[in-house]
Amino acid sequence: MATLTADMKTFITNNLAWITTVSKDGQLDLGPKMSMFVLDDNHLAYHERTAGQHYRNLSDGSPLVVAYANLAEKKGYRFRGNVVLHKDDDIYDQQVKIAEEKGTKKPAVVPVLEITEIQDLSAGAKAGSLISKD
Repeated sequence: MATLTADMKTFITNNLAWITTVSKDGQLDLGPKMSMFVLDDNHLAYHERTAGQHYRNLSDGSPLVVAYANLAEKKGYRFRGNVVLHKDDDIYDQQVKIAEEKGTKKPAVVPVLEITEIQDLSAGAKAGSLISKD
């Protein structure tokens, strides 16, 4: 697994995540995920509340790519890895409690990305370069 640095965790907390999944027929689906968070040093997760296209794609085995960018800082990161959909387990139950505390919709599922690759999305010559790979 690739490991998040303290700087990456702060960046994730302060910026909007965009995710991409792929349908069975090869159609890309791109969208923001305001509920994305750092689960631990090696995992990102979010509350899948709509159970829409991203959920269907992940259920069908789609890879998940998560990207963050900050235009003012001209900095960003892309995360790739393996996804596990959590429902009816301890991770799911904990996140349902958090959603209730925040007054947000109960997640249908909690996708967890085990990070295996981190890429630099900063502007300039390093854009797209590999930071870490498992």
